[in-house]
This record gives sequence, structure tokens and C-alpha cells, in this order.
Amino acid sequence: MEPPEPLVLTLAAAESLATGDYLHMIHRRFPCLLFDNLDQRRCGYLKREAASGRFDVYIWSLDDPDAEMQARQAAEQLSA
Repeated sequence: MEPPEPLVLTLAAAESLATGDYLHMIHRRFPCLLFDNLDQRRCGYLKREAASGRFDVYIWSLDDPDAEMQARQAAEQLSA
């Protein structure tokens, strides 16, 4: 996808997360414009850079502790 499509689609998906759900985004480079936008939308997130240089971003609503727990567990499994 060409910019800004990944950003637009990710933000739309983040805004429509159901309770208990999180979003796992895989990006070929550091998505620098994403994080301020997520902060403005009251989303929590984890960033992980893979050895290949790709970035994994886990996104959840800040008022959803179950989704946060699941996202953190998924991120840990990816790192293991």
C-alpha cells in the first residue's frame, strides 16, 4: 500500500475495535506518524522491531485491560 493508506486503515481499525480485541499491525518500516494519532484516540500500543527490520505494532483501547493483556501476551510470544 502507498502512504497514507496504511495509516488511514490502521486508525479506522483501531477506532472500531470491539471490547476484548486488539490489532496487530505489521509494517515494513517504523510507522512514525502512527503513534501520535493513536495517543489522540486513547489507544495503547506496543512496538517491536524484528531482526529483519519489520515493525510489529499491537494496538488496543486504553479502557480495555483484557485486550491489553492479550496484546502483550501475543507480543511476548512473537519475541520468544
